[in-house]
Amino acid sequence: MATSALPTRDRIVSAASKLFYAEGIRAVSVDAVAEKAGITKRTLYYHFDSKDDLIAAYLDMRDQPNLNLFRRWFAETQGDVADKVRGIFFNLAISARHPRWKGCGFLRTSAELANMPGHPAMKIGAAHKRRVEDWLHSVFEAAELGAQARMLARQTILLLDGSFAVVLLHRDPSYMETAGEAAHALIRASAARP
Repeated sequence: MATSALPTRDRIVSAASKLFYAEGIRAVSVDAVAEKAGITKRTLYYHFDSKDDLIAAYLDMRDQPNLNLFRRWFAETQGDVADKVRGIFFNLAISARHPRWKGCGFLRTSAELANMPGHPAMKIGAAHKRRVEDWLHSVFEAAELGAQARMLARQTILLLDGSFAVVLLHRDPSYMETAGEAAHALIRASAARP
């Protein structure tokens, strides 16, 4: 669908998403978002009370597509649950090799808003990370990993988010592959326990 065919609010969020992800939320002005969306600043403020509301909408828009992408990569990877989780990391490494890759939008936003824990975007980011963890927990429960399921989900989230951070620092996606191998080993070790 062409951008101009989108409803105005969606056009604004789409423009903000592109700019915020590429440049960071603090670096992007409301004027820049309005210009990219092809609207006036007044129109933007008709749809959003503040830049903070727009930042929250940007992250909210990323929530389900990101989780669905993880689910798709998991489903498309052959093998057992350990192989499938490793597949998520390997697919992330492929994405991280793209020149426009900027890491996790949720983590980057939380870093920019670290001194504002009550910001709506911080709450959306935390809820997204919890949804990913809960999904992994359900995957591990379905694989009959029992009492280890919650701990494995938490460990996998730590490996995911840690790999996002280290890949941004070093610009080396192989760290995601290494984190995927670590997740694979953790899951296999848990599956082998009686």
